[in-house]
Amino acid sequence: MATLRADEISNIIRERIEQYNREVKIVNTGTVLQVGDGIARIHGLDEVMAEGSSVKATGRIAQIPVSEAYLGRVINALAKPIDGRGIISRRSVYEPMQTGLIAIDSMIPIGRGQRELIIGDRQTGTSYRQMSLLLRRPPGREAYPGDVFYLHSRLLERAAKSSSHLGEGSMTALPIVETQSGDVSAYIPTNVISITDGQIFLSADLFNSGIQPAINVGIFVSRVGSTAQIKAMKQVAGKLKLELAQFTELEAFAQFASDLDKATQNQLARGQRLHPLTVEEQVVTIYTGTNGYLDSLEIGQVKKFLAQLRSYLKSNKPQFQEIISSTKTFTEEAEVLLKEAIQEQTERFILQEQT
Repeated sequence: MATLRADEISNIIRERIEQYNREVKIVNTGTVLQVGDGIARIHGLDEVMAEGSSVKATGRIAQIPVSEAYLGRVINALAKPIDGRGIISRRSVYEPMQTGLIAIDSMIPIGRGQRELIIGDRQTGTSYRQMSLLLRRPPGREAYPGDVFYLHSRLLERAAKSSSHLGEGSMTALPIVETQSGDVSAYIPTNVISITDGQIFLSADLFNSGIQPAINVGIFVSRVGSTAQIKAMKQVAGKLKLELAQFTELEAFAQFASDLDKATQNQLARGQRLHPLTVEEQVVTIYTGTNGYLDSLEIGQVKKFLAQLRSYLKSNKPQFQEIISSTKTFTEEAEVLLKEAIQEQTERFILQEQT
């Protein structure tokens, strides 16, 4: 074991003495006698404001700092920021997040960085409410505590599309809310609806009838809309939502009507074929359906025909996919190629079915 010499010990003691910094502090202390609603009674403090204290005017008006750096910040009563780093530089949502589901990508496009609510029936999420009541937290609407809105917004505000100088990364939020008997006016659904950029409403009736995804075309919303679609999808899917909404209304009306005119019958038949991929395949499917090329087929044949049409296009007219992929536009050349493919595949399909 190593031992220290006397001179080493004295050097260490001398260094410690030189580094010693003596501080003298005078602290004014007191004792809390009572704590009330925003008021505390304290005894023993001599150097604080008291009755009879003298007051002198400074001659200055109340001042706070002002600049563009304060935009979007959260500040206290003295105008000091209390929110951390402030605004994150973002850009508007424009880039599509392809789901591969025609019903969503064509009518309810979701962009990267968007907040899109998925809402539908199941059970009500009451666990948080019950726990809050057991903890004796102040109940608000439907017995939920008042901080529910704050919790939702704090979670969903993270979804964004970053600006170009931050790398253009994105975080997309797809919150899921369960409703009871389709009641979208309850506390939790209305809270989240007010925060998000759009909603996808799922219908139990459509699901039970075999339609998946069971999207209610009449009441869904997308505040981003066609901004998050490529031009080719906008061109072919523009009238799809309107036609499906009209079909839903006509279908409900047709249950009570005995005789329907030919135009209404055709619209109902087309809607049944459209209820039910890559973007290119979705463009093919939507164009074929909305332009009446499926009207001559039985409903049970539609899925098979479309699958064969997409396969035929890929193998016999690959330039169609190249045009859509490179230009993002449904050009006249692409439309001519698609019409030719539909005509040729229809003839082949009819021959197959006859044999």
